[in-house]
Amino acid sequence: MTIKDVATLAGISICAASRALRGLPGVSESTCAKAHESAEKLRYRVPSPAQSNNNRSGAVAVVVPTATTWYFAHAAEAAQEIIADAGLDPVLISLRGQEHIQSRLFDDPRELAQTVDGFLIIDVDLTPQQTAALSSSHRAIASVGMHNVPWDNVGIDNVAAAKAATNRLLSLGHWDIAFLAGGQTGNGKIRATPDRRQGFELALAEHDAVAHPDWVIEAGYTLEGGRQAMEELIKHRDIPTAVFAGCDEVAFGALMSLKDHGLACPGNISMIGIDDHPISRVLGLTTIAQPVADEAAFAATLLLDRLQRPTETGSPGNHYLPTVLTDRTSTERRVASQLHR
Repeated sequence: MTIKDVATLAGISICAASRALRGLPGVSESTCAKAHESAEKLRYRVPSPAQSNNNRSGAVAVVVPTATTWYFAHAAEAAQEIIADAGLDPVLISLRGQEHIQSRLFDDPRELAQTVDGFLIIDVDLTPQQTAALSSSHRAIASVGMHNVPWDNVGIDNVAAAKAATNRLLSLGHWDIAFLAGGQTGNGKIRATPDRRQGFELALAEHDAVAHPDWVIEAGYTLEGGRQAMEELIKHRDIPTAVFAGCDEVAFGALMSLKDHGLACPGNISMIGIDDHPISRVLGLTTIAQPVADEAAFAATLLLDRLQRPTETGSPGNHYLPTVLTDRTSTERRVASQLHR
């Protein structure tokens, strides 16, 4: 049994279940009661606080590609809360999107492994050699947003999420769709990028369409990246009737560019993102919502289980959490008056 099973049975979020079972504030009495009742039925035990051990450092590394975007900051904060409440010190390590930093840390992680008891890796695109080196570090490991790794992983199906976003635009009559993607895969980059591009292309292929090469633009997962990518579309390429942004922050930057050029969303261009950033509701952005905090909290709990009850845990698994299409006002059915040249 995992914290996810407890949350599902109780009908509450993973973060709420974890906080309730640990006696942390910010959870209602009814939610606490549901969590404890579910845990009792499932015979689930919260990982106990860390005991002092001369062979342990008492620290866990929380590794992110960058700490400056909402997704990674939000995920890291949720993970750090779980780790700290278990009596361990979460150490945040940002790769700052730099290949040399990732290589220095993970090509040979033995030096880093001497300073921490475990690794929680959030959406880092490790090389096969780095994955193998980490696996040989004799440290507890869990991850968020990765796949084909030999440790516990939690995330969403990025291919399916991107297909859902693209299919939503196709269902509204948009066949001229641009994809503002993240950067290329490789060291220091984000694991979700190739999966979301694959989902975008699969959705088009299932409708006997292909991705126009001029409409797939590397944007990075930042607001400024989205703005620059939209500028490129408007100034130098044919303009599509719809845009699928690789994440909500990219969509925000694209919306800024549209406004600067006197174009309306969705009047001229419909737009959809992925994440459900809090600002998405304010801006009316249609998006594929994912439970970011729950993903990180679940992964952190699995890591603690491995670290504190190594003989009681089963084989590592890949755990997908659901996504939800959240329709707002940034998408509409294509009409003849929409901009296209």
